[in-house]
Amino acid sequence: MNLLIFGHGYSTHAFVARYGDIFSDIFATTRSVDKKAQMVGVTPLLFSEAHEALVQADVLLVSVPPGADSDPVLDLYDEAMMESSATRIIYLSTVGVYGDHQGAWVSEETPCVPVAERSHARLAAEQDWAECAADMGAELDILRLSGIYGPGRNALVNLREGTARRIIKPGQVFNRIHVEDIADAIAACIARGQPGRIYNVTDDEPAPPQDVVAYAAELLGLAPPPERDFATSEMTPMARSFYGENKRVSNVRIKSELGFEFQYPTYREGLKGLLETDPSLKA
Repeated sequence: MNLLIFGHGYSTHAFVARYGDIFSDIFATTRSVDKKAQMVGVTPLLFSEAHEALVQADVLLVSVPPGADSDPVLDLYDEAMMESSATRIIYLSTVGVYGDHQGAWVSEETPCVPVAERSHARLAAEQDWAECAADMGAELDILRLSGIYGPGRNALVNLREGTARRIIKPGQVFNRIHVEDIADAIAACIARGQPGRIYNVTDDEPAPPQDVVAYAAELLGLAPPPERDFATSEMTPMARSFYGENKRVSNVRIKSELGFEFQYPTYREGLKGLLETDPSLKA
């Protein structure tokens, strides 16, 4: 079984590290010549070099973000898709497509009302990939991911680096997902996914962001950073935009349909695990 990864980033690296041995060949694309030279565990390709790998692929894993108006993979490879032998496509999307639900629970059945332009583009890309998969006769799984954390990217690292902040916006919650749970979810879809399904890949406990920082500080034996009011805090436009959406995302479907079990069902298990496996955090 051959795998082609469009856009080899943080989540797909975790997948290859855990499940690379189930494939005969793994090809992965990047737009950077420098990154291509540094990629290990895969056959690296520049984004424009993937035609032959696409034709030979059995599984496509797509993590390339959409552009403002279209999906760059489909723009370049729309004709080649029809030549591909791929029978399954895994598309990594975002829970941002749901938009703002004022703290209410949402599921895969909830109508999408995206707020941010990037989320509008994601929803359009989901629809474009659904049409492409239907034309190819391939099965498509759309994985909507919540905020990703894992090795090197977590509240413990932020505290050690002095960049962690406790921003307080009353009632605000976010879901999160450990990158290893993303890898497991991709593998579950390849092994036993159902045709044309959307799955939320997210933890069990949507929580206020300041609680996560406080818990990470407790694990490290540090005083948490001072609380800061959202309204008066200096933030990038991107960071501030995340606080414009407030929802609790359900993961019931992936558990019930695929029998999926999360290694890190909440941020507590996730942060504990990261502290245990990263000696640099204990310094």
